[in-house]
Amino acid sequence: MRRPGIAFLFVALLTISASAEIKLPQVFNDHMVLQRDQNVAIWGWAEPGETIEIITPFESQKLKTKENGKWMTRLKPMEAGGPIELKLKGTNEIVLKDVLVGDVWVCSGQSNMEWSVAASTNSKEEIGNANFPNIRLFDVKKTPKIDPTDDVELDAPWLACTSESIPRFSAVGYFFGRKLHQELDIPIGLISTNWGGTRIEPWTPPVGFEAVEAVKKIPESINRKNFNHGTPTTLYNGMVHGLVPFGIKGAIWYQGESNRNDGMLYYEKMKALIAGWRSVFQQPELPFYYVQLAPYIYGNSDPEILAKLWESQVATLAVPHTGMAVTTDIANLKDIHPKNKQDVGLRLALWALAKDYGQKIVYSGPLYKSMKVEGNKIRLFFDHAKGLKSSDGKPLTWFTIAGEDGKFVDATANVDGDTILVSSNDVADPTTVRFGWHQEAESNFVNGAGLPTSPFRTDGPLAEK
Repeated sequence: MRRPGIAFLFVALLTISASAEIKLPQVFNDHMVLQRDQNVAIWGWAEPGETIEIITPFESQKLKTKENGKWMTRLKPMEAGGPIELKLKGTNEIVLKDVLVGDVWVCSGQSNMEWSVAASTNSKEEIGNANFPNIRLFDVKKTPKIDPTDDVELDAPWLACTSESIPRFSAVGYFFGRKLHQELDIPIGLISTNWGGTRIEPWTPPVGFEAVEAVKKIPESINRKNFNHGTPTTLYNGMVHGLVPFGIKGAIWYQGESNRNDGMLYYEKMKALIAGWRSVFQQPELPFYYVQLAPYIYGNSDPEILAKLWESQVATLAVPHTGMAVTTDIANLKDIHPKNKQDVGLRLALWALAKDYGQKIVYSGPLYKSMKVEGNKIRLFFDHAKGLKSSDGKPLTWFTIAGEDGKFVDATANVDGDTILVSSNDVADPTTVRFGWHQEAESNFVNGAGLPTSPFRTDGPLAEK
């Protein structure tokens, strides 16, 4: 019998040695940010039964891998700061350098979240000023998978925010993170995982669909032999699951153009996405802030289709620990990718600063609450209504009113304290008001903080019963 050659034995020994070495997911690397004030998980692979020692400046612990070679542990909560080193010792030794402790946010969605700093307003100056060594950027590669994967593929590993690293990064994510960093003076980690043109269904994990009766059957449509980035769960499987259960503070989301025809069903899908991410990240109250789509002329389609999606996005505010940035005043009707991403990131950050960091600030524009008929006028009441006004000093725009016949006509709207009085000489007995109920509605109706009002109708599914 022929004996194995030296070359074969050498390769075999290398294979055994490689399989015994500690391996970490891509999200654990030099320059990373660990989530402060949490028992953050750290995990990976090694030889079955191997003893691994994990050392930070604050603790040391040992563990043994499982029979399948996987291992996971949780570190004691750490305060914001750094840099520190994180060491792992086993058959090999890994030293993660320049690790910061702060708040980590996941930035996800379709093209308006993917939209880069380089393609945004005032890009040359923004890139030149992007010197924030304590903001760290992590960019996931577009990767659909039919089954959940243990790791993600990368467009870029953890990098400090510089003029060299920022141009291709998510502009909304960056401007959001920059505002938090400037206000809080703590390290901020931003994980960008997004894909232009995608629907919400591919980003939703199975457990999310299971949590919402209205969309529970969506995964039944999956064709395992013919899948792509539009197939339900595939982007979660390939671009989020490999991050789980990495410690994060929250998530921001900018998506919906590809689900524009869903109407109120999008609300059910948002509930599934949020419930799913909260489940897999094991954070039932995970903050989730999202962007209401900007006005845009969608060809010859019904101009109210977009308004109905806006309505579903407002409805999502009923989900605890969510928030919505309204963008009706910073749109471009002929460009589905408005270049002003600075204000989008800022408005998302206002929700986080108010809700998660305790700042006493105005964080939302007016949101319709209720109405009252007063003779030939209708009085409208709002949340976040202090200082209602016109942003340009001109009459308020995009208000319409109707009576029992349901025929809407342009209306006059006047500020009366923290309410609005709406009327028309053509409607003697009004019953209903609509505001911004059109895909081209760029209104001038704001509150004292200059934040715009979300479109609404008093006769829709959100109307006060």
